[in-house]
Amino acid sequence: MTKDLFQPLHPIPSPRTEDEAVLWIRLLRSRRVGVSTFFRLLGEHGSAEAALDALPEVAKAAGVKDYAPCPENMAQDEYRRAQMAGAKMICWGSDAYPALLSEISDPPPFFWAMGDTTLLHSPIIALIGARNASSIGTRMARKLATELGEAGFTVISGLARGIDTVAHDAALKSGKTIAVMAGGVDVIYPKENTDLAEDIARDGLRISEMPPGVTPQARHFPRRNRLISGLARAVVVVEAAAKSGSLLTARNALDQGRDVLAVPGHPFDARAYGCNMLIRDGAALVRNATDVIEAIGPAQTSTQTDANSHADDVSDTAERAGTRDKRTLAETAKLHGQILSRLGSCPLAEDQLIRDIGQSHGLGSPQILPELVNLELEGRITRQAGGLLSKPS
Repeated sequence: MTKDLFQPLHPIPSPRTEDEAVLWIRLLRSRRVGVSTFFRLLGEHGSAEAALDALPEVAKAAGVKDYAPCPENMAQDEYRRAQMAGAKMICWGSDAYPALLSEISDPPPFFWAMGDTTLLHSPIIALIGARNASSIGTRMARKLATELGEAGFTVISGLARGIDTVAHDAALKSGKTIAVMAGGVDVIYPKENTDLAEDIARDGLRISEMPPGVTPQARHFPRRNRLISGLARAVVVVEAAAKSGSLLTARNALDQGRDVLAVPGHPFDARAYGCNMLIRDGAALVRNATDVIEAIGPAQTSTQTDANSHADDVSDTAERAGTRDKRTLAETAKLHGQILSRLGSCPLAEDQLIRDIGQSHGLGSPQILPELVNLELEGRITRQAGGLLSKPS
């Protein structure tokens, strides 16, 4: 399956000095600057410093008065806190940035990493599932993680209770694991996983796009979930209820062009409903690690050279063809306004919203969907069960 790579407007060099890194932090942490806006600003203005200088006027043109970018001292504090915690800053365009993550529609401009960053270029499979997992579910997760680790795969998950915890623990014993944190990379949640998290930082890898010191909140978990699927070749769901973060991660995976696999469960067990639904809708059925490997192929370690070559390909393509979406910031702000004007407290079907905007403004779902994701991540719209969207109450 051919994937459309995320491509900034122009090739973007990663920061080479601490001062440049702090400028990137300032830009991304500025109010109303999300991933797409960050890359557009850099593409239009050439550097984070120039983008920061232009931000007040850009905000004014979008109807935001008295706008001030993120203060320099706040960005410097984030950088220093990360250093004190032993975290590295992995930036878009650097050799350390994982090639698979650069393929998603909303890759983080940078994230913080504690541990073995070479795992970012290893063959990765996500194992996710219910927090209140059944004994059968935890046994299955442990068996899968152990066998996948022995087969050369790195297991990635979210360090949550239940399936995540078991998957990380088993993978550490048989291979390697990556934990994607919803809060700061130095903030362990839940607390009972403190020892496990320390083991992962020593023998595996912990990452987060949130600033160090941030306590995870509900709105952070959807952002975290897109990174779990974005870093993985495939996502295996062990147990999941009908309305769960695991199903959101599976949806992210499908949108990102990843394989989705699921472990079947008893129809009477609510924790198996999500997995059974995924299988009904076409996800590969998993009985053991062999099923996973047969579906996606054997582990093949990505070397640093492979990652460099991929980054070069992305830059070359961006230079030749430009971005997939050449809207200016003003046009993007206008589209956001059109989306928000159609939403209220009464939920509206996502498909209907896309049709309405498409018919009125000649846009297709490839142009509208990424902005819906951005608005959701910014907390300006809320996604409900059944593909319904509304403004936050």
